[in-house]
Amino acid sequence: MRIGIISDIHDAVPTLRAALTGLQDVDSLLVAGDLCSPFVLPVLANGYRKGRIHVVFGNNDGDRFRMAVVAQAFDHLELHGEVYQAVVGGRALAMNHFPALAYAMDAEHIPILVYGHDHRYRVERTEHGWLLNPGTLLGYDPVADAEVPATFLVLDVDRDEVEGYRVAGLGAGRDLRVEPHPA
Repeated sequence: MRIGIISDIHDAVPTLRAALTGLQDVDSLLVAGDLCSPFVLPVLANGYRKGRIHVVFGNNDGDRFRMAVVAQAFDHLELHGEVYQAVVGGRALAMNHFPALAYAMDAEHIPILVYGHDHRYRVERTEHGWLLNPGTLLGYDPVADAEVPATFLVLDVDRDEVEGYRVAGLGAGRDLRVEPHPA
């Protein structure tokens, strides 16, 4: 089973659309918060229809009521509040938006931990599994006030491997493309 992981879209629709082209072969999609506006949900749901989409809220998802209303139109998209937990391929998985919460979770019993928030791409192999931050699809780190690669991940649960990708050509409009990024 292959799982796509994205976070921190921040209304960057062209980058999201480009990333979704690179995620068409995954079995499900995880979104670790900060979509920002409700209009991002239809772009997400219409751009990925192969499997279920699981979304947790981040600190910039302000209009949660309208997000819930919009999400009702898509039977393959689920909003999970602050935390999503599941068993995938026989392994426990948890996703939230914040690094501190991910690091505080019990990695021995939840070997796949997914988070976002800080716009910093991280793939960490732990004693029990993975600690994964797909980075940001926005392509900007507000703390550093710097452009960063627009990145996302694919986790192959069966093979216990993580692949990294980036959206290249930012600012070039229709020239956006997906390229491998070191995991």
